[in-house]
Amino acid sequence: MRIIRGKYGRRRFSVPTNITARPTTDFARENIFNVIENLTDIEGARCLDLFAGTGAVTFEFLSREAASVTAVEKSPVQARFIEKVARELHDDNLRLLRTDALRFIREARAPYDIIFVDPPYDMEGFGEIPGAILDSQLVKEGTLFVMEHSKAYNFTRLPHFLEHRAYGSVNFSLFLIGPSATAPVGDGDEVDSEEA
Repeated sequence: MRIIRGKYGRRRFSVPTNITARPTTDFARENIFNVIENLTDIEGARCLDLFAGTGAVTFEFLSREAASVTAVEKSPVQARFIEKVARELHDDNLRLLRTDALRFIREARAPYDIIFVDPPYDMEGFGEIPGAILDSQLVKEGTLFVMEHSKAYNFTRLPHFLEHRAYGSVNFSLFLIGPSATAPVGDGDEVDSEEA
């Protein structure tokens, strides 16, 4: 696993072979973080990484000076790896929760500035996750919510949809909470990009 940019940029960590998570590719992660940084400030933001997996997105947020990152990961193997990397980086701005992400969404009582969600593509009820987040207390006006998914899903009709990005086979739907993002997006126009 490689941290792409920021204070931990170019640091690499060997991912254990028994980790079953499907990490976001370096190419897709680099491009979607460019998009995020063009839309909002990561520095000083409260970030949430749901279905954190290897923690690649979590550590990208921390590397780019997020004020805090909450990583939610149920798997003990993945959670231990995230803990190990955090210890090596000596970063105290990470809060790791070993709990079910769907339960976390339901029980959340505090909003975040940036939310990144990357569930297993074959997860039962995958298509309902964005709506559940948009209806939860995780979001507030100004929250940027990024949903990673396969091309099998289309979330353009959901409230607050902003744009769609595709990098190879990896797709992202972005939502921005706020008055300017509540209007319908025409015919569901999408922004597809193979480059930043």
